[in-house]
Amino acid sequence: MANKFDIQIRAEKQCAILETAGYLNDALGERLSKEAQELIEKGYTQLVINLDKTALINSIGISILIEIIEVLEQHDGTLNFCGLSATQERTFRMMAIAKYAGIFPDEKTAIANF
Repeated sequence: MANKFDIQIRAEKQCAILETAGYLNDALGERLSKEAQELIEKGYTQLVINLDKTALINSIGISILIEIIEVLEQHDGTLNFCGLSATQERTFRMMAIAKYAGIFPDEKTAIANF
């Protein structure tokens, strides 16, 4: 069975939300990176990535998330995550991603913390 994935994007006044669904591997990761880059080019430097519908993230997916953080830092931007599973949150903290991006339990809290 092929990997089913999707990204929903909502632009708010102060930020943009990218909600992923599916396995965050090279295919979904590349699409997420492209969408994030387009939002940054449009002036959105406060991004929320909602991983509530993403159960698995592989090493390529992690490296793409780190690349998005680096691009945002170059634009004085911020990335907040929400909807992480307990395992994803532990992984993000272990890999020090939490040092460079916020981790919040839900979208509302992630948006409020910019």
